[in-house]
Amino acid sequence: MEFVPALREGILLKRYKRFLADIETDDGSVLTLHCPNTGSMLNCCEPGWRVWFSTSDNPRRKYSSTWEMVENDSGELIGINPGRANYLVEEALEAGIVRELRGYGNRRREVRFGEENSRIDFLLERAEGNAARECYVEVKSVTLGLGGGQGVFPDAITTRGQKHLRELIEIKARGQRAVLLFCVQHSGIDEVAPADYIDADYGSLLRKAAGVGVELFAYKVMLSPQEIKVAHRIPVKL
Repeated sequence: MEFVPALREGILLKRYKRFLADIETDDGSVLTLHCPNTGSMLNCCEPGWRVWFSTSDNPRRKYSSTWEMVENDSGELIGINPGRANYLVEEALEAGIVRELRGYGNRRREVRFGEENSRIDFLLERAEGNAARECYVEVKSVTLGLGGGQGVFPDAITTRGQKHLRELIEIKARGQRAVLLFCVQHSGIDEVAPADYIDADYGSLLRKAAGVGVELFAYKVMLSPQEIKVAHRIPVKL
């Protein structure tokens, strides 16, 4: 995914009201950005860090600029826009980068499923005889790095994420393929684990899901101010 037009950069002054951030641009002016990440953004939003943002010419937008990326004090790049994760994964599926999910001829997005009225990020289908073999894929964006190559999910208690795990467990119990794919938007993360100290229930459900056959994959994203793309698989440690 290339950034067109190119990203601009500045210095983070503060993030506030969950969806806003003030930055100082190169010419010394202060600009308010839309912050697309309404989560905790733990370890991702320290004042003084360098940030990059995209711009839109849509006149209906209140804030024309969107915060996309940040560089932490270790020089690591973090993609803070969780809305990019599904597009990155879709590009990777089309390019065959996610080897475990090759061979599906049809792909649908945001399909309703499960007893808790969820929407699956991707429903992959391929014909096998007279039946369609289905694979349900849920995508989660990982941005919380702990140093030493360690990354964890989630960065805050996520009842929505717990619901998705329960739905994937049920899908697997019905004999269909269920996948949770962690899209790792952090250059300093080389393995992903559940953040039990933040959301113990999510960690417990994640291990339960793995135990019944829900497949867990983590794929690292290569980040730069010019382009972001899924690069390669990294381990999930339970």
